[in-house]
Amino acid sequence: MAKMTMREAINQAMRLEMARDPDVILIGEDVAGGRGCPVDDGEAAGGVMGVTAGLYSEFGAARVIDTPITESAIMGAAAGAALTGLRPIAELMFADFFGVCFDQLYNQAAKFRYMFGGQHGAPMVVRTMVGAGMGAGPQHSQAIYPIFAHIPGLKVVLPSGAYDAKGLLIQAIRDNDPVMFCEHKMLYGEEEEVPEESYQLPLGKARVVREGGDVTVVALGRMVQLAAEAAATLEKDSGLSVAVIDPRTISPLDVDTILDSVEETGRVVVVDEATPICSMASEVASMIVSDGFSSLRAPIRKVTAPHTPVPASPTLEAGYPPTAAKIREAIEAVYNYR
Repeated sequence: MAKMTMREAINQAMRLEMARDPDVILIGEDVAGGRGCPVDDGEAAGGVMGVTAGLYSEFGAARVIDTPITESAIMGAAAGAALTGLRPIAELMFADFFGVCFDQLYNQAAKFRYMFGGQHGAPMVVRTMVGAGMGAGPQHSQAIYPIFAHIPGLKVVLPSGAYDAKGLLIQAIRDNDPVMFCEHKMLYGEEEEVPEESYQLPLGKARVVREGGDVTVVALGRMVQLAAEAAATLEKDSGLSVAVIDPRTISPLDVDTILDSVEETGRVVVVDEATPICSMASEVASMIVSDGFSSLRAPIRKVTAPHTPVPASPTLEAGYPPTAAKIREAIEAVYNYR
């Protein structure tokens, strides 16, 4: 297998699906990167993060549709296109902009299957960026995926690396319901071994990143890497055996895999970059207490961002998301609880 970045893996997933299925289209701001405009000076970057590079040249203006800056129109067009039999990939450049177009998602696309008696869903994917760490300011750096997970009818994906991103995106494009595909901007340059051929990873099936018998860590998105780092150092330094679970999707959520690990360890840390109130960390902790309380031997610890906007100051932003050190501290506290 070749090594590729998450940016390259997502690009390849879209390219493979567009080549396989002529009904797959791409729509969004700058997805063509200026190609086809009166001033066209060669291959474009492919959006603000370069994720859609080359797709316009390969599939043309009829299938790679550059739009004005109008998120409500992008999501409305994608939802309508899905009803006609197309499979749109709509890019919401930053997840923070969801407020401009949320009606088209939560009040329209998410409800089509229910409104039409199950005869038709909305086979559309909304690719969007989440997360802090790049100095993009408080309006471009939030982890607001728990809001999407709250909506019945929306599926929500949080890939933690290149391999998962490719397989989950291919599955999302083939899904018959709307999928919010949340890509952490700090992961785009991270490399993993990824097969060149097409493959699918099921939505709603977690990945056991590390086996362990002392503490279970449930981590989301970028936090998976930091949790695995904390677990590895603890094993090396003190022999602590820490399981790390990556849900991959938060709607649907693989409850069984999480509870199986909790039954073995009895001690849980949940790591979520979202702010703590009504976060996925809160939801996972609540689910464990409701369905696995008898397995617990210590209170559940949550490691989240603080309940504040993402700081604009680079120095303050560096201390905003959970870190491997904070995760390690929480694991040790849960393990040593008596």
